[in-house]
Amino acid sequence: MSATIEIPTAEKSLAYAMKNFADYNHWANCTLVNWLRTKPAEILETELKSSFTTIRVTLIHILETQRYWFSVLNPESNYSGQDFDGDLDSTFDTLIAQSQELAEYVESLSTQQIQQETLVESPWFQCNFPNFEYIMHVVNHTTYHRGQIITMGRNLGFTDAPMTDYNFYNVMAK
Repeated sequence: MSATIEIPTAEKSLAYAMKNFADYNHWANCTLVNWLRTKPAEILETELKSSFTTIRVTLIHILETQRYWFSVLNPESNYSGQDFDGDLDSTFDTLIAQSQELAEYVESLSTQQIQQETLVESPWFQCNFPNFEYIMHVVNHTTYHRGQIITMGRNLGFTDAPMTDYNFYNVMAK
């Protein structure tokens, strides 16, 4: 008796990768937020020299950017612009909920929908890329800012940052 191994097509591999990437983004944001919840709120509001003034403001930027790109991927979403300004706990909760919503939406997409081009016209740029490019962009953008938050935390004296690398997620956290 021999077993057969199904080798996925490039299209199926791309869809799998995008769904896994969105799941990773949700997991990494949960991991980061759970770590930050162990820190005193007043320290997370300390102003630092960075792209954004505080850890909370950086989290809001991540949240707002995810919301924007989610609205590009899902035109039925209720995006009203960058208007979130919650307290720290609300920021944590909303970021986690939005990351989960993004992951669930990407999971619902067919291979064809992931490869479908979507025209984006904004005051700053215009592009017409396949949806997988937008998924990769939003996760990469969030990863970049998670790294900033880890560095900001280090500057505040935190030495116990969690591991949120993609490979760690694939090998240890799934």
